[in-house]
Amino acid sequence: MKLTYNLEKDKKAYFLHVKGDLIGDEVGPQLVEFVSDAVNEKIRYFVVDLSQVRYVSSSGIGLLITMLTKMRNVGGEVYLTSPSEHVKKLLIITKLNNIFTVYESLEEVKKHLK
Repeated sequence: MKLTYNLEKDKKAYFLHVKGDLIGDEVGPQLVEFVSDAVNEKIRYFVVDLSQVRYVSSSGIGLLITMLTKMRNVGGEVYLTSPSEHVKKLLIITKLNNIFTVYESLEEVKKHLK
C-alpha cells in the first residue's frame, strides 16, 4: 500500500500522520526534509503518528532513525505514537522501543508537550 502523509504544525511540534506501508521509498527523502524544516524553524519535537501504518520495512526503520538522529543532533526528539500491534512487535524485536519514546495515542503525546 503506497504511503501517504499529512503534516500538521504547531508552535512546539510537527505532527506527521502517515498512512500505508513505511518502506522509505520515494517518500523517504521528503519526510526527512520535514525534519530539516522543523530544525530550521527551531521546532524541537517531531511526532510520527503510526496509527495507519500497516508495515515497516528495514528502509522504513532506517528512515525513522535518520529522522531521530537529525532531531537529537539539535537537542530535539522524535516521538512515535499509536503503533499497530504489528508495528509495536517490530519496535520490540529491533529494540527501537528503547531508542524511541512511544506513546499509545496522539492525545498522550500532546499532553506531554504542554
